[in-house]
Amino acid sequence: MSEQNIVKDRIGEYLIPYIAEYVFDELSENYLKRAGAKDILSDIPVPIKKTELTELTNLKIARSMAMVIGCDINFPHKDKYIEYINRTFGSDFVPPLLNEGVELASNGEYERACICFRGALMLAPDNPDTYYCYGRACKDCYENGEGEEYVGRFKAESLEAFERMTIIAPKDERGFYFLGYGYLNLGLYMKAKLTFEEYLKLADSVPEETAGIPKEFLDDHQEILGEIKDWITKLESPVEIEKAYNLILAGRYPEGIDALLPFKEEKQYRDWWPLYYYLGIGYKNLGMYDEAISNYKTVLKFAPSDIATMEELVEIYSLLGDDDSADKYRSKIKVVERNMEEEKAEKNPNIS
Repeated sequence: MSEQNIVKDRIGEYLIPYIAEYVFDELSENYLKRAGAKDILSDIPVPIKKTELTELTNLKIARSMAMVIGCDINFPHKDKYIEYINRTFGSDFVPPLLNEGVELASNGEYERACICFRGALMLAPDNPDTYYCYGRACKDCYENGEGEEYVGRFKAESLEAFERMTIIAPKDERGFYFLGYGYLNLGLYMKAKLTFEEYLKLADSVPEETAGIPKEFLDDHQEILGEIKDWITKLESPVEIEKAYNLILAGRYPEGIDALLPFKEEKQYRDWWPLYYYLGIGYKNLGMYDEAISNYKTVLKFAPSDIATMEELVEIYSLLGDDDSADKYRSKIKVVERNMEEEKAEKNPNIS
């Protein structure tokens, strides 16, 4: 695969080790002729699952191909594998693959479910069910996984899957439901509110039972509608806070600070660390370093491993010539980064 065709893969490092479950070998000329695939797979090694080395079938080989490209979306023979599967099985191949992924997820094998669904995505990139299943599997991974980086990467992957789903299937309520919660989870409150409102436009009627709508959307329809309406109401204040954040980010520091300060007096926001982080940014850029330091330290009270806040403190203390305090936070940053690397290593051991 040429360098310009390499796709950025934010979760590949967690899934690629599963390729160790496969061996690779070239198929015989006779086998390729019988399979009608000599022009595709001649001199191309194909994956065979180590537990399926006997009684090979076209279906087993294709399934292994789908799983390998699900592990590594930049696998060197990806295009040949996709061509072979599409020629041999056509559109009939993807639905059973999705069912297999659903079964894996129901058994708690969330990363393997992601692999299944990623393979399906490359085979059927216009199928909204593949994005829906993949987004939910990534959600399962980050909800059950450990480590800040692991969780963050799977969150981003899940969000992107639901964003793409809403683009290719703008009438499918499922994408908007989970995308709204994805934005909410990331503190993108305006986007969450707008997405939930779009969900209500699509879902605020009795749905017909179809294969595309999950059981929970049918059985608990009115409850889910009420839940989303409640969230839209609850998001009114967070949306105002986000507007104030954006004033800070736009360099309108006095306005942003004035808009944020009242929320420090509200009980539900007193321990909400992003509030103090953005106040810190505002004060720092106004040269009000004591106020900035105070707010950044409050951030670390609620989010003690937040590297961005520590970096802000290093910068301020360096400006003030307080080298001891700057070195203190530099050391803390190194400790947090080391802990993150150790967590990543524990999360991603070699798979035998």
